[in-house]
Amino acid sequence: MTHLPDEPLGGVETFEPPVTESAAFLDVRDLRVHFPTDDGVVRSVDGLSFQLDRGKTLGIVGESGSGKSVTSLSIMGLHKAGEAEISGEILFSGHNLVGASPEYVRKLRGKDMAMIFQDPLSAMHPYYTVGNQIIEAYRNHHNVSKAVARKHAIEMLDRVGIPNPASRVDDYPHQFSGGMRQRAMIAMALSCDPELLIADEPTTALDVTVQAQILDLIRDLQQEFNSAVIIITHDLGVVAELADDILVMYAGKAAEYGTADDIFTEPQHPYTWGLLGSMPRLDRERSDRLLPIPGTPPSLINVPSGCAFHPRCAYDELNNGLSETEVPELRDVGNGHQIACHLSAENRLRLWSTEIKPKL
Repeated sequence: MTHLPDEPLGGVETFEPPVTESAAFLDVRDLRVHFPTDDGVVRSVDGLSFQLDRGKTLGIVGESGSGKSVTSLSIMGLHKAGEAEISGEILFSGHNLVGASPEYVRKLRGKDMAMIFQDPLSAMHPYYTVGNQIIEAYRNHHNVSKAVARKHAIEMLDRVGIPNPASRVDDYPHQFSGGMRQRAMIAMALSCDPELLIADEPTTALDVTVQAQILDLIRDLQQEFNSAVIIITHDLGVVAELADDILVMYAGKAAEYGTADDIFTEPQHPYTWGLLGSMPRLDRERSDRLLPIPGTPPSLINVPSGCAFHPRCAYDELNNGLSETEVPELRDVGNGHQIACHLSAENRLRLWSTEIKPKL
């Protein structure tokens, strides 16, 4: 079970944070989440910014260890008390959740924002029925009887496609298949009609047909509730189905940020090129090989100097040593498309048109 913090996100005891002006429904500004350890400070998220509006979907992609899940747990206020050093701003409807009291964040969690975890078997309590867990989540935020909450739980299980919901409501999580558990987790997350839904690897370990059903379900329920949705995944095929915008993360930072159309048709960062080249394609000849990214993700305790991606980048020698010495700033390359890369516009265009695009 996820541990709920008993201290504020930023260690400051407040009750309701003041309103900060922001045009976006969710506005993350310069978020940093560091974990002090005996070996050094783990910089899991190191200066991340993005925005999300109601009714829109943001896909956050990257390899394991890039900081995707840590970002989502920070938004939900689910880091253990004293475990993480969090700074920056997480503006949710104008209220900064960094520094907010645990009571305030707890009132939001479940009712205004909810999360679908990648492993519903461990996220759901094994000793309580699925129905009881949905009932508890609903009654925490609504003053209703248990009978009314049970009826609502059955309706939610039916809405997410659980067969025979009136009887399955009394089953335990282990009695559900993987796909059914994920549906039950979605029913629990959506039981209070949240304005923000975070789905952390929602299709992990599910077969492809069930994956498609889960993605269709999230899309349909988003349209029904007009929720803002964050999809966290390493699978670009998942975000291709759902996302309006895509944030590509590497070593705790944003490598590229733009619309889904920009990321898939005109990617600008070598790391994004690598992710796209390693993605299976139905329109690719069977004899063609996938293009893996060489090397492994860096340690977040000893992040490489300069551009964190430069030890794995095939083009760092084109930057006259900048890749090894200077951290690239996230900058706009047109129409809100942002990248953090030292490559010149001319080199990016040449490499994309002559080397990368023909292989994808």
